[in-house]
Amino acid sequence: MKMSGNVILITGGTSGIGFELATQLMALGNTVIVTGRDQARLDRIAQEHPALHPIRSDVGEPGAITELHDRVVDEFPALNILINNAGVMRKINLHDRGIDLDDISREIETNLTGPIRMVKQFLPHLKAQSAAAIVNVSSGLAFTPFPISPIYGATKAGLHSFTQSLRVQLRNTHIKVFELAPPSTQTPLQNAFEAADIKGVPMMDPKKLVRQAIRGLRKDQLEILPGLSKVMKLMSRVAPNLMVKAASGSIDAMLARTTS
Repeated sequence: MKMSGNVILITGGTSGIGFELATQLMALGNTVIVTGRDQARLDRIAQEHPALHPIRSDVGEPGAITELHDRVVDEFPALNILINNAGVMRKINLHDRGIDLDDISREIETNLTGPIRMVKQFLPHLKAQSAAAIVNVSSGLAFTPFPISPIYGATKAGLHSFTQSLRVQLRNTHIKVFELAPPSTQTPLQNAFEAADIKGVPMMDPKKLVRQAIRGLRKDQLEILPGLSKVMKLMSRVAPNLMVKAASGSIDAMLARTTS
């Protein structure tokens, strides 16, 4: 895949992996649009990185996706790469009665329904380009559960499955469908956890992760598994029960604080 001269839209591109993707891809000679929900952060990006194009949008809202599509297609008609990166990760105790039915599905709306809607909305435009790509950012946790964050893991497993199906449905088009499955990475997503929750979990540097991701995209590596993600996928096949047990160490302390 050609890694310069593209017009790229990255959801959740104001921090973490998304922002690192934006800056490295921009440095390669691409036009990069980033979205996020925090207007103050978008304003800061516009001031500090004038070559980036920040737009306030929330992939958890269908109306916002439609508005984003109309604006981007109008202002950047050569858009040819969509990177679905926006994500929410929370520590959730399913015993807690304080979590209502609307709140419990918030990660699903952002992490799974959001990318599906983005693909559906932007697909006609991408099909009209001479060369295009969709990159769905899942997680190493797509392959094995993380019980302290049960909804997040479920959304990433769902996104992994959706990406495989999407790739098959688009096989007779010129749209390449990639999946980037990061391992635990030093990003704001980790702020949801206490130190004991992720004790012993190695954190990948986002700059290194994105360098590996770009290398994989350049080589048309459709499933990109940086760092420990490749091991997680392999172990989920050969020793799935062991993987679940290894990821369950922090559950006891959380359950001890259950809201009855």
